[in-house]
Amino acid sequence: MTTSPIRVMGIVNVTPDSFSDGGRYLGHDAALAHARRLIADGADILDIGGESTRPGAEPVDEAEEIARTVPLIAAIRAESAIPLSIDTMKPAVARAAVAAGATMWNDVAALRVSPDAPVVAAELGCEVVLMHMLGEPRTMQDAPTYDDVALEVEAFLLTRAEVAVAAGVQRDKIWLDPGIGFGKTPDHNLALLAALPRLCSHGYRVLLGASRKRFIAALDPLAKAAEDRLGGSLAAALHGARSGVAAVRVHDVRETVQALGVQAAITRHAPL
Repeated sequence: MTTSPIRVMGIVNVTPDSFSDGGRYLGHDAALAHARRLIADGADILDIGGESTRPGAEPVDEAEEIARTVPLIAAIRAESAIPLSIDTMKPAVARAAVAAGATMWNDVAALRVSPDAPVVAAELGCEVVLMHMLGEPRTMQDAPTYDDVALEVEAFLLTRAEVAVAAGVQRDKIWLDPGIGFGKTPDHNLALLAALPRLCSHGYRVLLGASRKRFIAALDPLAKAAEDRLGGSLAAALHGARSGVAAVRVHDVRETVQALGVQAAITRHAPL
């Protein structure tokens, strides 16, 4: 686990087409081994996803998504008490995942895909991550446009949080995620990162998911491959920690835990 106040959420993609590691952990045994590795590396939370949300991704039906994720969640829960998150837009998948041992619903659509999603979130009683996404994965990178991306994303997330509260979700169980890379240009992403302190000022915990995202390649042309973006991912995580985010969602758990721990140690030794 981290030695800093911020938590590290490790990513387990049980998908054939995720942008960074699609197909690598599609099989149950490979995914379980990866989950064990992330726990050993110091992850505080594991985020289990059975449907890719990369730009241009095609939807997966809920039965397939459940078949990919629920047996893995049950297997991890059978041997570890680590908090588990289900990365899904579908209420039925969230229900099945929570029944198997998940404690968080991470929804990139902010409970908008189904009209009953906010009520289901309240009924489940789990923590809920509300993320901003412009459009849907298949179309979100088709010329995204904002007048003021930071203000618009902030307003959207606060509105969705109030919708969730009105449906019965406890306010202290709501997380906000600005959705880095989800319907944003590189400049949009940088503006959202710069505005993190303001997003963190509303009393909700904030989750930052900038790991290996394409905006890093826009700043470093040599980082075309996702695995070549570790330095940029760590820079974003450290900025998030300084800005007040409660957790970072990352592929490279060990390196992130180390970077955050060093930053926290330096901060503790800073002169008053």
